[in-house]
Amino acid sequence: MNTVTTIAELRAAIALARRAGKRIGFAPTMGNLHSGHAALVTHARALSDFVVASIFVNPLQFGPSEDLDTYPRTLDADQQRLVEAGCDLLFAPSVAQMYPEGTAVQTRVSVPELSQGLCGASRPGHFEGVATVVSKLLNMVQPDVAIFGQKDYQQLAVIRAMVRDLNMPIEIVGQPTVRAEDGLALSSRNGYLDAAQRAKAPVLYRSLSEMAEAIAQGDRDYAGLLERQRKIISASGFTLDYLEIRHAVHLRPATALDHDLVILVAAYLGTTRLIDNLHLDLHAAV
Repeated sequence: MNTVTTIAELRAAIALARRAGKRIGFAPTMGNLHSGHAALVTHARALSDFVVASIFVNPLQFGPSEDLDTYPRTLDADQQRLVEAGCDLLFAPSVAQMYPEGTAVQTRVSVPELSQGLCGASRPGHFEGVATVVSKLLNMVQPDVAIFGQKDYQQLAVIRAMVRDLNMPIEIVGQPTVRAEDGLALSSRNGYLDAAQRAKAPVLYRSLSEMAEAIAQGDRDYAGLLERQRKIISASGFTLDYLEIRHAVHLRPATALDHDLVILVAAYLGTTRLIDNLHLDLHAAV
């Protein structure tokens, strides 16, 4: 695997692959890689001939009170994991390389509606930062296919809309969430949890699973389901940000007539914010 840090080096390496007739796959990350990130690369390898990954902790998507400065940066270990997963090229730019004029004057990309509510309500400006950096990375790499994790469900919806609306000729593929044995969705932020918090963390997935099972069995009292599980999550020691049942594509509140659903949750354990979701296709469940 080759590692490059400049846009010029990135484009030169990809041009060589293109001239060799290779299909380009792309897996963007913020580093501190775990098995979920490795799955992105493995999936990209299955769908392409030349796999590019990026590691960039993007300041535009962090709020002023969030963990930008303390976000774990583990480049050496990340490089080894990428090699093992089958990555061909790593792009690991600096902030100056990505935002040479500074972030204050950086052109921003905004995706309306889908960016509102849920994590968008709790993290103002977050999805504008995500859409901006992903737009830049996609333009730099110009892949045929790009893989994003479904754990960040709203982010995936925002990226899909951006790519569609801006007519980018790129296939966006969602990678199913990778989980620990107890169901906790893998996340770089799980490392912030102490032992007691880590033991409680699977409550989120259990709540999502119980709701999905009830809905699959015909329960359409969404307000009642949400109220019961919100109480369970709060009683388990979480500070709940949101728990919602939404239409899986538009992310509007679900109705009893909808068949393509997603249940989404965000909650704090101490100062650590965890998110998770479960997609539920009621047509498939019949």
